Amino acid sequence: MGRAGLDAVLAFAAAAAWLLLAFVILRWPDLGDWDRGPELAYASGALAAVLIVSGVLRVAGSSAFSRVKRSTPWLLALGLVFSAWEAGSAKFGWLPQPFFPPPHAILEVFADDWRKLIESIVASVKLEFLGFALGAACGFTIGVLLGRSRLFGYWAHPVLRLIGPLPAIAWLPIAFFVFPSSWSASIFLIALTTGFPVAVLTWSGVASVNPAYYDIARMFGASRLYLIVKVAIPAALPQVFVGLFMGLGASFAVLVTAEMMGVKAGLGFYLQWAQGWAAYANMYAALIVMSLMCTTFVSILFKARDRVLSYQKADLKW
Repeated sequence: MGRAGLDAVLAFAAAAAWLLLAFVILRWPDLGDWDRGPELAYASGALAAVLIVSGVLRVAGSSAFSRVKRSTPWLLALGLVFSAWEAGSAKFGWLPQPFFPPPHAILEVFADDWRKLIESIVASVKLEFLGFALGAACGFTIGVLLGRSRLFGYWAHPVLRLIGPLPAIAWLPIAFFVFPSSWSASIFLIALTTGFPVAVLTWSGVASVNPAYYDIARMFGASRLYLIVKVAIPAALPQVFVGLFMGLGASFAVLVTAEMMGVKAGLGFYLQWAQGWAAYANMYAALIVMSLMCTTFVSILFKARDRVLSYQKADLKW
């Protein structure tokens, strides 16, 4: 059996897994009171039809549905997991309730509570973006100054070593007392979490620039500002982006904690509300949205890095 035959078999197996999910949903009655089961079954059937078409095209040697082909192993695994999850929770009660609601219960949350979820997403994105942007800007500036100014480094380095390693959550009571609102305090905590890794990695990148670059620029009459903007910063950008990725991951943890502790809006607040009411389907829906939001931010940062550091790709190709 060739490669096309294996791809076709895999596509048919994935289709069978999603048809199994539809069969489980429609064949046996639910043990609890959940809606949206038929809708999930019909969506599973539609996905199975797409996979069947993809398998037939693989046999015919067509290159259509290439994205479906790349995702087929994951679709097979997800179909089996969802089928087992549906059977174990809604049909046979193997998983304890209400801690493990079935998949169509989570779909019910997205269908019926989408307005509140969107409001929470908007609030979280606004808080995360402002805090991350402020922390990245301050961290980048501090890192450049640390790498290029001995006087600034003399005074700022001990402060950075004292404050930076402390977890931002430890500053939560002080921040909520000092700042006029929990929203502004949360922005400060997110900025603090983001700023430390950005400052350290930017400082490291600027300090590790080859001195020969500065000497060559000075030979052509470059000013101090030119050395920073045109030599130090471009050479340090790869490490700056490493710091941004580290800060982004840490800032999400602080975002959720801040929304749970003080900010009365956002996905963290929604998650706490769902947990308080034992609405575990809502809790899982919020976790899924959080994961997607974090993945989106990371993808955007990857796109920005690839665009800014496109010369590295060119060097590799050359």
